[in-house]
Amino acid sequence: MISMYKIGVVGDKDSVLAFKAIGVDVYPVVEAEEARKTIDRMAASNYGVIFVTEQVAKDVNETIERYNRETLPAIILIPSNQGTLNIGMKRISDNVEKAVGVNIL
Repeated sequence: MISMYKIGVVGDKDSVLAFKAIGVDVYPVVEAEEARKTIDRMAASNYGVIFVTEQVAKDVNETIERYNRETLPAIILIPSNQGTLNIGMKRISDNVEKAVGVNIL
């Protein structure tokens, strides 16, 4: 039997609500502790991809780092509706540099 992974998004309500329209599970959070618990719960519940807004991610960095050492779930940072903090792009750039040995971006 093929197991299907779920996709979810964590962030402030205004930023994540639009994802509901494309069938992604939406988890609006306000506080860092709530975000931490939500990400942990999602990771334990067969989520393969968890999108997290940069605004939330900056407050739960240690939780995100813990999952970055695992294969699943993949945690991907996205800008909120207030714009980007460039954390997501910095993370991609760092990962490319780690994999290739030089920053090609």
